[in-house]
Amino acid sequence: MIQIKNLVKRYGSLLALDHLNLSIHEGEVFGLLGPNGSGKTTAINCLLALLRYDKGSITVMGEPMGPDSYELKRQIGVVMQDVAVFEQMSVRENVDYFCGLYIRDKARRKELVEDAIQFVGLGEYVKMRPKKLSGGLRRRLNIACGIAHRPRLIIMDEPTVAVDPQSRNKILEGILELNRQGSTIIYTSHYMEEVEQICSQIAIIDHGRVLASGTKEELKDMIRTGETITIEAVALEQEHLDALRALPHVFDVSYKEQILVIRCSRARHNLVSVLHYLEGKDLVFGKVFSELPTLNDVFLEITGKGLRDQQGGDGR
Repeated sequence: MIQIKNLVKRYGSLLALDHLNLSIHEGEVFGLLGPNGSGKTTAINCLLALLRYDKGSITVMGEPMGPDSYELKRQIGVVMQDVAVFEQMSVRENVDYFCGLYIRDKARRKELVEDAIQFVGLGEYVKMRPKKLSGGLRRRLNIACGIAHRPRLIIMDEPTVAVDPQSRNKILEGILELNRQGSTIIYTSHYMEEVEQICSQIAIIDHGRVLASGTKEELKDMIRTGETITIEAVALEQEHLDALRALPHVFDVSYKEQILVIRCSRARHNLVSVLHYLEGKDLVFGKVFSELPTLNDVFLEITGKGLRDQQGGDGR
């Protein structure tokens, strides 16, 4: 579906994309992850031929993508992070306008508009203007405007930012349904649980390069972390932290505000070893949590940055 080869984009002295390579196959929900300023937005804008790049090639659906690739662009839907609708138009008028950019036949467009409105669950709000809608409903409207023309490729840039749980679930269910109906989807998000839930392939980029790619299981197998142990309400001295770091399979220990976090490599009895040490020193502790690797662990270990700290805009 998409082939990006050795893509280079500079903004003056800043190298935004450094020989970026991406391959996205038809039928995938492809998660594109990266910290703020990693190059995600630049890559998407180059893919859409909204930016000129310095070197490399982009093909979409087997054809080179360029500013005048209008037939290709008719098969692409875009849902950006910032809601882009007309405040002076109703819900139905907005969806009809954006669908009309691609579909000229009025009868066909009317059918598609109604389908898109029902798909995102806005049937009760068709006569309302966007400013009267909640944040979650505005995001659903934004999606309806981007997908009404039934595109083969849909690009979604953080479509669930700052929405309520009900709307988030509705959006995620809708994305999976779009994929089942045949759309290939590129999805960016800082919510790792969403990416784990819906993405079949994932790429992590930073400094304009792909650092790792694969399924969520393949990415988790790439990192050292096999288990993260969190223990609340435990009073520790430096000697205790040093002893915990010396335990077998422990490679990282952090301690802040009486919360102990221990990251271990894969082994069968990590938690037992930690608890045995604490009990042997008569240390009192509260709740204990043990977690297998998450995508946030993958992201943190590969980039050195926690995705949960990256929310609030991607920059370039």
